[in-house]
Amino acid sequence: RDHLEESGGGSVQAGGSLTLSCTLSTSAGGYPSMAWFRQVPGKEREGVAAIFGGDSTAYADFVKDRFTISRNSAKTTVFLRMTSLEPEDTAMYYCASYLHGSRMSWYLETSFRDWGQGTQVTVAS
Repeated sequence: RDHLEESGGGSVQAGGSLTLSCTLSTSAGGYPSMAWFRQVPGKEREGVAAIFGGDSTAYADFVKDRFTISRNSAKTTVFLRMTSLEPEDTAMYYCASYLHGSRMSWYLETSFRDWGQGTQVTVAS
């Protein structure tokens, strides 16, 4: 299984920015599809953004034009640049890898096999 480690979470004021990082350790080789999810207590984990082989990307409607997913040239780290943050973006953010389903279903928690421990993002109004 892949090992994922997130970093970069923290507390910001509304309108501020944060960049999350996810470092991937994998024995599988290649450039796996990866994604960022988020979860608040009492709610299901929801897909935020995904990056696939060839570096095509997908975003949830609620973060389009505010968040950007990318990865470094070595494909070992995935980033989530978050701008214009809103209090509603407050959540635990998780990195995921190993998409074992259709890219069309990337936003479903069940589409990914491996998960990091999460990093907390808090946006104050």
